[in-house]
Amino acid sequence: MPAAKNHFRRLARIWADGGYSGHLTDWTTQHLGVVLDIVRRSDDASGFQVLPRRWVVERSVAWLLRSRRLVRDYERRTDSSEAVVLWSMTMLMSRRLAAQLRQRPAPARAA
Repeated sequence: MPAAKNHFRRLARIWADGGYSGHLTDWTTQHLGVVLDIVRRSDDASGFQVLPRRWVVERSVAWLLRSRRLVRDYERRTDSSEAVVLWSMTMLMSRRLAAQLRQRPAPARAA
């Protein structure tokens, strides 16, 4: 487990579904030094209910799956797969930044 601690130094909190409750919360704190928060649905809810924080992960995965290369797992090595994820998110961010720049009015020129 020391390898995981060294590799993910910035990771401090993990959100997980109610199916992961139990001893896993103690294990992640003890072995990984990470807080595991279990996101549960309220008991009085009926039908579908959006869970807090979970949609953030699902939305991010949906953004990644816009890249054709990430729809299927074509990569043989994890480092090349990681590179494709970074490339995909870089493309997403650069498109958003370019769209923001296009929406801003041009600065007035001094005569």
